[in-house]
Formats: sequence, structure tokens, C-alpha cells
Amino acid sequence: MTERRVVKRTARAILLDDGPDGSPRMILIKRTKPGEEPYWITPGGGVEPDDDTVVAALHRELDEELGAKATDVVPAFVDTVPYEEGDAPADGLKVQHFFVCRLESMDLARRHGPEVEQPCGTYEVVRVPFTRAGVASVPLVPPALRAYLDANIEGVLALLAGDFG
Repeated sequence: MTERRVVKRTARAILLDDGPDGSPRMILIKRTKPGEEPYWITPGGGVEPDDDTVVAALHRELDEELGAKATDVVPAFVDTVPYEEGDAPADGLKVQHFFVCRLESMDLARRHGPEVEQPCGTYEVVRVPFTRAGVASVPLVPPALRAYLDANIEGVLALLAGDFG
């Protein structure tokens, strides 16, 4: 079997807060690019050389994209997909690290970075119920995350239980 090389890593948040009735909601970004159908993604992005850790990259990305701070960051899911872009080799891989975490604060006026300063389309922050129906109500990408959440909503919530550790 041929070894493939990881050429890009990302840190993404399954970022939860409580709705008015106390039920959990997931914070997503609705991406609309010119000439394409909208899609929904979790906040986060690439791990940069200046990031000390993948978790540090997650916190930086949350600050850039949402002006947000998160607590209780717990690894939840990893998605590995083929990746070709720029100088990346044809057999390269992208590893996406997904962390479940709680929203501590968010101030959209504090957003900064390329998504805000040089946007390609629009970035709309939305909340959906953190239920199977809520997750299924939007075209969440990547599809592997959508499938993982469909099979593991209760388990993801259990990762944030007070007795987890």
C-alpha cells in the first residue's frame, strides 16, 4: 500500500451554546460563494506554522471568524480526505480535526482575518438545534461530519458532561 502524506491540517469546532429553552444549538457558518449553492460549515480553518498546537489553531480561528472564545475543548472526530491545491502533491491528504466545545462569548464586531477582510462571498453565522433533525436541516459539510453527528449526537453531548474529566 502506498503511503500518503498529510499536507494540510485543519482545526474545526462543533461549537455549542444553549438556546432560550436551554436546549443545545450548534453554531455554523453559512457560506455563499458566487455561482455556487450555499453550504454550512463549522467554524475553524487551517493550522498555521505559528500555531503551537492544533487546539491553539482552533482558538485563533474562532477569534478570527466569530470574535469568539470557547471552553471545554474536547477532540471528537477526525476526517481525512484527499487534498490537492497549490503546491500540494496529487497524493496529499487533508486531516480535519473536529473538537466539541462550549461557546463562552462571541462578538461578531471583533471578527478579523481573510474571511472578513477579503471575503469570497458571504459568511453568515447561524445556529441550528443540536439534534439529528437540526443537523439534517442544512447541507453541512463535510458529509462525513454530518454522518458522524447523525450517529453520535448523544455521545458528542456526553463529551461535554461535567464528569468527563
